[in-house]
Amino acid sequence: MTADAWITLAVIVGVLVLLIIDKASPAIIVLGGTVGLLIVGVIDPEQAFSGFSNPAPITVAALFVLAAGVEKTGALAPLMQRTLGERGYLRRPLLRLTVPTVAASAFLNNTPIVAMLVPQVTAWADRRGVSVSKLLMPISFAALLGGVITLIGTSTNLVVSGQMHASGLEPIGFFEIALLGLPIALLGSVIMIALAPRVLPARRSAREEMEEEGRRFNVEMLVDHNGPVDGQSVEQAKLRNLRGLFLASVDRGDSVVAPVRPDTVLRGGDRLHFVGQADQVVDLQSRRGLSSAELTHVKELANPSVRYFETVIGSRSPIVGNTLREFDFRSRYQAAVVAIERDGHLVEDQLGRVPIRVGDTLMLVSDPGFRNRWYNRADFLLIAEFDGRPPQATLNAWIPIALLAAVVLLAALDLVPILQGALAASFVLVALRVLTAAEAARSIDVEVIVVIAAAFGIAAATESSGLAQFVADSVVHALGGWGERGVLLGIVLATMILTELITNNAAALLMVPIGVAAASATTLDPRGVAIAVAVAASMSFLTPIGYQTNTMVYGPGGYRFTDYVRLGAPLTLLAITVIVLLVPVLWAG
Repeated sequence: MTADAWITLAVIVGVLVLLIIDKASPAIIVLGGTVGLLIVGVIDPEQAFSGFSNPAPITVAALFVLAAGVEKTGALAPLMQRTLGERGYLRRPLLRLTVPTVAASAFLNNTPIVAMLVPQVTAWADRRGVSVSKLLMPISFAALLGGVITLIGTSTNLVVSGQMHASGLEPIGFFEIALLGLPIALLGSVIMIALAPRVLPARRSAREEMEEEGRRFNVEMLVDHNGPVDGQSVEQAKLRNLRGLFLASVDRGDSVVAPVRPDTVLRGGDRLHFVGQADQVVDLQSRRGLSSAELTHVKELANPSVRYFETVIGSRSPIVGNTLREFDFRSRYQAAVVAIERDGHLVEDQLGRVPIRVGDTLMLVSDPGFRNRWYNRADFLLIAEFDGRPPQATLNAWIPIALLAAVVLLAALDLVPILQGALAASFVLVALRVLTAAEAARSIDVEVIVVIAAAFGIAAATESSGLAQFVADSVVHALGGWGERGVLLGIVLATMILTELITNNAAALLMVPIGVAAASATTLDPRGVAIAVAVAASMSFLTPIGYQTNTMVYGPGGYRFTDYVRLGAPLTLLAITVIVLLVPVLWAG
């Protein structure tokens, strides 16, 4: 290998390690790798920043806005509310969930689809006495399967298409990827419906865990009239930093204070809601000025001023790595955490001192406006109210659906490219006030856009330095004895492994140059290999952290890390088999 190839390899390994250990933002890591390669002269400025002028990141940004319009107006709500029904065995609801989820995910960002379904499915499972763990993981996997049916089904398809265009290949046709993705989606749906009720364990969700053990987590005390606590602030009454307990809300009959601040003044007759461990109740009962009220269930606080929310922490949340106390959670979000679920169990430790991890589910109490303030931010991957009320379609719900249909139709007929169509649709949404300019801007996941654009520079270095050719030659030498399908198998496996470890877009951008170079050394068609990489990069079924919808259902489903392999392994094997068998046939070199 050349010196440039060794430098590129070192940078890529460094980027991968940093992404895996998750010590910094993926955007910073990938962009840092590209800038490093630019500084040492492996690539020039044009190559380094080619991704920022490539249509792919801009198209992805525009589609984020279009998906936000669909989500805000509740355009899919009528369809999704009719999916489950109230009768039939578990496989029938699974079928009624899977089909529309796959179909919707073929044209829309799958994150809002899953976010909309989680509370509805949880409420349905509660009514039927069904374990929600049998349903939520299949929803996430169905969203992944739908993403490989069309060019806009996932950002990865657009990224690979953009890289193919930059490399001199024709971009992917709107439905071209369906030649490979549709068989996987159809067969994968059948496998899920058949296996999910059998292989997925009946786990208690984070919500059920908290409700069933509510007496341990919710304690009520009354402030005695004219007692020593009456007229004191929370801090003066020494009701902060209690061991194993914290004051979540103060119910005054006509109003509720939540979350409670240190300077909140307590009055006689106030009902104090403490959250924590039951073995610490004796501490409270011995405090002068407080009287015991009956222990109540967490959900029974029905005051309209207070709502309970279930939130999931994603990889981009600024809370990750911090404790609630270090992050000043209550003041920052105007919310109090009442329980933390992790890996299928409620955390027993003092909540304020527990470092937050990716995938943690936080149960919190706040005012009704909490979701509107934070639903479209990186802080929380999912925000669902406990009541499971489905969103209602608004009067202008038809507008984003009509715009999406126009974008799809014009692109499929090769009349208007995806980029122009998606941008025009986004501007129309703002012009018609379906979205405000601020809402449109917030809907764009800037981190994803930067990762995509910056990774183009690393991909360019992989190709221009000769590293891609060297790796491709090594793959051909090692697996060439098994023929072209053996080489393709090696590329697909490498892509899937990278997808589980780092972002799917970065994995695809790293593997496309290697795959194309390997195709040139065999009878494989470079176009078919590139599309195979796009599909393989979206097949993240083995871990809860490989794709964000998997993380979204992790806590609400009460799953453990290893549960994903139970259903994910058959789907992964299916995807590998279909790709390896069909690519050489569909795209003959």
